[in-house]
Amino acid sequence: MDNNEVNLNGADTEKNAPKPLRKLVKVNRENRDTFENYPPVNEEYHGRYEAAPEGEYHGRHEAPEGEYHGLHEAPEGEYHGLHEAPEGEYHGLHEAPSSSLRAVPPPYGKRGYDADDGGYDDYDYEFEEDHRRKRFSFKDFLIKTLAVVTSIVLIVGLIVNVPIFMDKKTGGNISLINLIKTAQPMAKEGLLDKQNVELNIDTEKVEEDYNDGLDLPQLIEGQYSVLFLGFDEDEFNSDVMWIVQFDIGNGEINILQIPRDCCLPDYTTSPARKFNSVYSMGDPNINPPIQRVVNAVQENFGIPIDAYITTACFDIVRMVDIVGGIPMHLDNEIIYEADKIIPAGDVTLTGEQAEWFIRFRNEWLQGDIGRMQNQRRFMSAAMMKLFDIVENEGRLKLYSYIKQIKDEELIYTDLSIGDMSKIADFASTIDMDHVRVNMVPGEDATFYGEDGEEYAVFSVHKAATIALLNKYYRPYQTAMTPYDTTIVELVLDHQYDVYDDTNMTFEELETATEPLRDPDKKPSWKVD
Repeated sequence: MDNNEVNLNGADTEKNAPKPLRKLVKVNRENRDTFENYPPVNEEYHGRYEAAPEGEYHGRHEAPEGEYHGLHEAPEGEYHGLHEAPEGEYHGLHEAPSSSLRAVPPPYGKRGYDADDGGYDDYDYEFEEDHRRKRFSFKDFLIKTLAVVTSIVLIVGLIVNVPIFMDKKTGGNISLINLIKTAQPMAKEGLLDKQNVELNIDTEKVEEDYNDGLDLPQLIEGQYSVLFLGFDEDEFNSDVMWIVQFDIGNGEINILQIPRDCCLPDYTTSPARKFNSVYSMGDPNINPPIQRVVNAVQENFGIPIDAYITTACFDIVRMVDIVGGIPMHLDNEIIYEADKIIPAGDVTLTGEQAEWFIRFRNEWLQGDIGRMQNQRRFMSAAMMKLFDIVENEGRLKLYSYIKQIKDEELIYTDLSIGDMSKIADFASTIDMDHVRVNMVPGEDATFYGEDGEEYAVFSVHKAATIALLNKYYRPYQTAMTPYDTTIVELVLDHQYDVYDDTNMTFEELETATEPLRDPDKKPSWKVD
């Protein structure tokens, strides 16, 4: 390197010191033409990379051959990088054809520098600008949309969770989401009075801070009892009366069947004094009517009732059809009426057939008791259907069935939607051998009505009933005594005790046979 050349950083490579500025050349008449006519007339000026005359300093990109030439001046034949591609190929920003080279690139992004052959003059800047505008417009739209959606979600979350609504039951504030969960849209029978219920909680079994984890509005923590009534076609008398107790603390379900002919002399004005008339003919001073039945249950059987469910026989038809039928095995065909026959064998009961099955009593040797035994088999099959729905269709499908039943008003209940879901979840986790059914102990008897007529009724066996209740239906209460119940026995000298222990689990009911039939009650036209 001679004294007039510097390295790329402008410093002397040998002395490692700044190079003094060259002296300015004075322009006089002799050399003025040289500057005025440069570049030469026959040569175009190609920018700073092609300065003349040869041998002078051409800038850092034109250092003498053999020395470092920078990115743009690698020896011919070697890789020239993006900017030194062979002529005719892509040249990038710095190597556009000399005829179209521009010192100042237009403000349209990199694509503006790469027009085909003709350089910038051939490039469609409007297209590039539109493309850029559209690209950034979509991005802006997406960001704004996400911001709006996020804001809405936050606002909705605040609205549904902030306690800004009045709870009519407690008088306090409640959030919208809890208001929906605790709503009782099907409580057409009214709300129960839970202020004057004798609980008799056993403090040795239930501590003050005990919590069963299910978060239900319970009278006694650990259990939840539901009264189920199924009405006849006229919706006057109740043909089906069950108390379904969910023993949450012990992981069990206990169902108590009350015979429709059960005689409760002090709770109805019906001449026969049967339990099935309490709803319609009970104390007229007690309203709503469902409260009359609840009071009778609590005062006779000592089971605090948390909620009720009522339905009619024709509503059962629709509910069974909604869930797709109830699979069962029938030992023999059931002839409800001449044109209403359920065949023997493995069948899936339709809604209509289900109604015939649970109401059939004509051929049973024990009449209404036989019907109640058959209803147990139906309950077991219905429970198996519940398990099948949860296992094969999922809990959300089960909830959709519950919602459809609610929307069609096929049942009346003071259970909230949230409570029904919790109970359904709990029931679906219980093994079949932890679900048992009992019937109120007693025997057939005759009641002499005030009208002078004799009525066939069911007389309760008081002692056996108290023992049954203490064993299965009062897990968190003190033991019931004869003084804690209003049960009236019509027969003190018991003739038989066959109904004193009717306990069966649902597992046993899966293989249970039908009740005994009375051959004399077989239809005369039936051919064996």
